[in-house]
Amino acid sequence: MSHLEEVSARVDEAIAQGVIAGMNELLVELSDDVELSREERYAQQQRLRQAIAHHGRQHKEDMDARLEQLTKGGIIS
Repeated sequence: MSHLEEVSARVDEAIAQGVIAGMNELLVELSDDVELSREERYAQQQRLRQAIAHHGRQHKEDMDARLEQLTKGGIIS
């Protein structure tokens, strides 16, 4: 397995786990990876950035929906 394939598998795993801290740590680690070309590193980092952004949007939507449900009818239930 090539280094790029190993990195890609690690990125896949981090995204599947959905843990922002782990994705951020991997982003930083990839910044210092000299075995990858600039383009390869950028592509993997973009995958992580997109997953983090999606997770943030989903969390906000979930919290907004929860607040709406809790305050339905003008009272918190």
